[in-house]
Amino acid sequence: MVTRDSAAPKSTERELVITRVFDAPRRLVFKTWTEPERLVQWWGPKGFTMPACAMDVRPGGAFRFRMRGPDGADHWLRGAYRDIVEPERLVCTWTWVDAEGKPGHETLLTVDFAEQGGKTKLTLHQAIFESVTAREGHQDGWTSSLDRLAAYLAN
Repeated sequence: MVTRDSAAPKSTERELVITRVFDAPRRLVFKTWTEPERLVQWWGPKGFTMPACAMDVRPGGAFRFRMRGPDGADHWLRGAYRDIVEPERLVCTWTWVDAEGKPGHETLLTVDFAEQGGKTKLTLHQAIFESVTAREGHQDGWTSSLDRLAAYLAN
């Protein structure tokens, strides 16, 4: 069982905070974010796949993902890990990259994993977005991705 998100901007309208409780141990939930073979199984909104996933999970390490939408369009994402406290926290930069390789607006993504009676309370914080519209788009994408994570963990 998964508890539905609570998603609400915190201190500004260009911040995103989503909290969800997963019926899985914290170590396992953390691994789903840090092991490529697990991450590709659930990452992205419903209907998306991840045909390319490169991760160097360590402070100063980088990641680069290629997500493919249901329409066949590719979406590139890259970032750098700023802080990793296993199995408690991941902090990284987050940047969409266009077809020519030009990075877009960078945000900071922080994911906290807390023990909660054998379950895991995940708190995702991403900021600061260029606009409320960008934040809302990410809220929809993250909600769908976390639904997929819940289904993956249930198996």
